[in-house]
Amino acid sequence: MPGGDQDPGSYYVGVDVGTGSVRAALVDQRGILLAFADQPISQWEPQFNHHEQSSEDIWAACCVVTKKVVQGIDVNRIRGLGFDATCSLVVLDQQFCPLPVNHEGESHRNIIMWLDHRAVSQVHRINETKHGVLQCVGGVMSVEMQAPKLLWLKENLRETCWDKAGHFFDLPDFLSWKATGVTARSLCSLVCKWTYSAEKGWDDSFWKMIGLEDLVADNYSKIGNQVLPPGASLGNGLTPEAAKDLGLPVGIAVAASLIDAHAGGLGVIGADVRGHGLACEGQPVTSRLAVICGTSSCHMGIDHMVRGHAAFPELQAKATARCQSVYAYLNSHLDLIKKARPVGFLTVDLHVWPDFHGNRSPLADLTLKGMVTGLKLSQDLDDLAILYLATVQAIAFGTRLIIEALEAAGHSISTLFLCGGLSKNPLFVQMHADITGMPVVLSQEVESVLVGAAILGACASGDFASVQEAMARMSKVGKVVFPRLEDKRYYDKKYQVFLKLVEHQKEYAAIMKGD
Repeated sequence: MPGGDQDPGSYYVGVDVGTGSVRAALVDQRGILLAFADQPISQWEPQFNHHEQSSEDIWAACCVVTKKVVQGIDVNRIRGLGFDATCSLVVLDQQFCPLPVNHEGESHRNIIMWLDHRAVSQVHRINETKHGVLQCVGGVMSVEMQAPKLLWLKENLRETCWDKAGHFFDLPDFLSWKATGVTARSLCSLVCKWTYSAEKGWDDSFWKMIGLEDLVADNYSKIGNQVLPPGASLGNGLTPEAAKDLGLPVGIAVAASLIDAHAGGLGVIGADVRGHGLACEGQPVTSRLAVICGTSSCHMGIDHMVRGHAAFPELQAKATARCQSVYAYLNSHLDLIKKARPVGFLTVDLHVWPDFHGNRSPLADLTLKGMVTGLKLSQDLDDLAILYLATVQAIAFGTRLIIEALEAAGHSISTLFLCGGLSKNPLFVQMHADITGMPVVLSQEVESVLVGAAILGACASGDFASVQEAMARMSKVGKVVFPRLEDKRYYDKKYQVFLKLVEHQKEYAAIMKGD
């Protein structure tokens, strides 16, 4: 019954499609993971800045992991299914068959990935229009959003792709369609990546202004004319074909989906924080900020810095000998070399700007590059550890920059909620607390993205009256990490250096352009 106590034997399945793998979990009504499985997925990079995937490959991986997590249980106890995914662009023809998004004509490669930057020219032209809808995506559009990618397809693959296209899906919406046969889109995907307005719907003038007026035809049937809130139940639930593929019962509830980071927020941000002495207790959920630390640019930034260093082979050998990850080894090595000072002070002369692949938020500047100042000639393990620390700090400074942008726009943030792979790293967590000056809440379940996807399924099943109620029941606080306020002055100084780095980078670019 909605809002009542659930049968302790009721389960929900959450499926998360990340950049490099698909993961699934079986979750109970308390938000506890009972089973987990993952499966790698293929990627292609036919040329620089072009990143592609296959929707058929991804769906096959979804089927593999879902069958694994429901093995050995009574599937009739599964009440709902929820999907989340990266905001990649899936292209299908009118018969829902894959179309190529590449010059090679390889139709199975029918996804332009979220991190693809092929549409640089197109996004510049879109931003030059200064159309009003851009104010809803931060003032300027990112090259990673869907409008510039759609325009690139029209201008570069007119005959092989654009003219044949019948459906353009955000990947999360493709998955819910594949499961139910319903082409409805999630409000999450369309608002965040497609310029849809929850109040006004699509803006005809925008699509006409940027040269995509053909999408307006037939009431936007190619990009979505039925829009539902995340967690809404789709159609008649799981189709017989999809049920067979996934190893689940026909007709179980399937939810309107979420972008992966948003699912992480859903899985962590609604937790009951009573008894932890946090300023957000009793305050609106808007006083909380979820930080999803997965395979995003920040994670790749750390990985890039560590693996590219001359001392990495030594690090790898020593970490393997101790049966540790390279990051756990680096954390312990930093404790060895810090001496009497706090570990964060090791970077007093080393500073990093971590946007090696451009900045999405809050600057939305795809031209930005990574910067390091304070390098020495030595390249031993100590140097690698300190560079790793400086990179972790730089990511936390990026979080601080985002928080300041939010507060300048009228938000009031008091508490961070971290989840994802990097939330397992105690150094990463402590640096976020110290640098932002805010307590960090870690969820009981590290796999909060999967909990978020399962919450969607729980909401679609009708077992909870709302997404908010499902969040409150299925999100749990695991640990709270408080900032070390005695280090505040040091991090305030380093933050000023951090801001100078990007300021100087823009000055260098202007000099080289002759401005």
